[in-house]
Amino acid sequence: MSVHAAVVFLAAVIIGLVMGGLMFLHDKSVPAAVATGLLAAGGSVPVLHKLIG
Repeated sequence: MSVHAAVVFLAAVIIGLVMGGLMFLHDKSVPAAVATGLLAAGGSVPVLHKLIG
């Protein structure tokens, strides 16, 4: 795995964790927090790939 890919995936994981944590604090729902975290992490990978290029 290249350094570029590692940085992109690490940033996406951090974004997913933050968004999932914020959703959990807001709704107190674990399934909603997990879904939000996965959606945020998955959605941020293409954008980060272009920005960190």
